[in-house]
Amino acid sequence: MNASAMHSPHEAETEARRIVFRTKGQRQGPITRLVSPSDLGQLLKPFVFLDYGVIPSPGGKLFGIHPHSGIATLTVPLTGGFEYFDTTGKAGRVPARGLEWMKAGSGAWHDGSIYSEDPLEFFQLWLALPEDWELTPAESQYVERSEVQSVGPVRVLLGHYEGASSTIKAPVGINYFHVELADGEVWRFKPPVGHTVGWLAVNAGSALLPELASTGELVVLDSSDGVIEIEAHGSTSLVVGTAVPHPYPLVTGYYSVHTNSDALERGELEIARIGEELRAAGRLR
Repeated sequence: MNASAMHSPHEAETEARRIVFRTKGQRQGPITRLVSPSDLGQLLKPFVFLDYGVIPSPGGKLFGIHPHSGIATLTVPLTGGFEYFDTTGKAGRVPARGLEWMKAGSGAWHDGSIYSEDPLEFFQLWLALPEDWELTPAESQYVERSEVQSVGPVRVLLGHYEGASSTIKAPVGINYFHVELADGEVWRFKPPVGHTVGWLAVNAGSALLPELASTGELVVLDSSDGVIEIEAHGSTSLVVGTAVPHPYPLVTGYYSVHTNSDALERGELEIARIGEELRAAGRLR
C-alpha cells in the first residue's frame, strides 16, 4: 500500500466530493448499460458510454462485429477472457486483467468472443475523442496484464497515478483506474487540476464517499476540485474516472460520436466503405 494514498477521513485538506446522481443502468441480458451518449454521457463527457457485464458461457459473442468512429473503446476483463478482431489488422486474446484499446478515429470495425471457461466479467468504456483526434487513422493496442502499472490498490488503466502511468496512447486530461480495497480500507485521491468530471462504478462490495455506493451502482460526483475519498464496506472493487470536461457537443450516429455533423458524415462514410470490404471478404453479411 502506498502510504500517500491512505489517510484518515479527518485529515482531508479539502472537502471530499459528494454523490450528485446515481444509477443502476439498464440491464440487457447479462450486460448492464450504465452510461450512454444520450443520457449520462452528456454530463460525463469525455466518458460517454459504459457497459458492465458477467457472461457465463464460453464460445459466445461478447458484442458481435460492429463499427465505430469518433471514439475510442477500452475493454477491461476482470475475470475470464475474450478474443478480439478489428480492422486495424489486430487480433488476439485478452485474458483477465489485460486491456484492449481501440481508437476508432475516422472509422473501424471490431468483433469479440469469449474463449475462457471462467465467466467473463468486464467493463467496456467509450471515450469521445477531441476534435483533432476524431478523424485520425484507427489504431488498436493490447496491454498485457503484467504491463498494467499499479500503485497500492490502484491499477492505472488510463492516465497517471502516484508515478504510475498507462501505456495506452489516449488523449490527455483523462484518468481511469481499477481500484480494489479490503474491508475497512480507505483510499483518498486528489484528481489533477481541471478534472471536474468524476464518477465511479462499483462491481463488488460498497464504497462510502460519505454516501454509500453499492454493488451495481454508478455514481456521479460533484463538479469540484475536491478529493475523492472512499472507505470500503466489504471486499470492494470499482472503476473510477476523472477528466477535464470534453468541450464539444456530442453529435451521434448509431455507433459513432463526433464533435460536429461534418465529422460524423465523414466517419460514417468510412465505416460504410470498410463494411463493403468486410462483406467482400465474407466477414459481414
